[in-house]
Amino acid sequence: MRKNLVIAIDGYSSCGKSTLAKALAKKLGFIYIDSGAMYRAVTLYFIRNQVDMSNPEAVTDALQHIELNFHARDYQSHITLNGEEVSEEIRQMPVSENVSAVSANKIVRKEMVKQQQRMGKSKNIVMDGRDIGTTVFADAQVKFFMTADPKIRAERRFREMQSKGDTTTTLEEVFENLAHRDYADTTRVESPLTRAEDAIILDNTNITETEQLDFAMEQVQQYLPL
Repeated sequence: MRKNLVIAIDGYSSCGKSTLAKALAKKLGFIYIDSGAMYRAVTLYFIRNQVDMSNPEAVTDALQHIELNFHARDYQSHITLNGEEVSEEIRQMPVSENVSAVSANKIVRKEMVKQQQRMGKSKNIVMDGRDIGTTVFADAQVKFFMTADPKIRAERRFREMQSKGDTTTTLEEVFENLAHRDYADTTRVESPLTRAEDAIILDNTNITETEQLDFAMEQVQQYLPL
């Protein structure tokens, strides 16, 4: 039984996993690890360096040249790729269109899971992703599985992209991208997206961020020291 507390949050794209994870980490004073950002950063590196995904040796070699780090600024978690801040660039459509294929790669997943497990070895953490409660931290004390209506998810993601200056991507394109990623995430051979048997389902289609945080805190409360 692990002594440090791990909160695992899995679920579909644009369900607000990172929003909840960040809020929980801030409220509890835990470390937030965005596993999705790690795969997106790797995807960005692969795109920039035209890494041939069909060549295992090329993938393995590329991973040796990738250093990922998280740092906090303005109460937000930021990720650097080989020292470069890429938090916003990894959310752009070119990365979104390719991240499912990269994250499904066995070699990539093995390396990322190894890094994630190392990060959560002795510290209290909140981590969100697709296989945190089923593969990365199957022994996590608290697990959530987040879901929401696909149309609502697309609208949320669309508004987020617009707020960051993306005025070219349409709502229809976002909806199609999410549908594609859902299919890819749930049908991939390596660690597919699935709900852990002991995960608490959190459908946030019709609830606010404050309401979902309150709900999650109620579940976590019993594992906190008195």
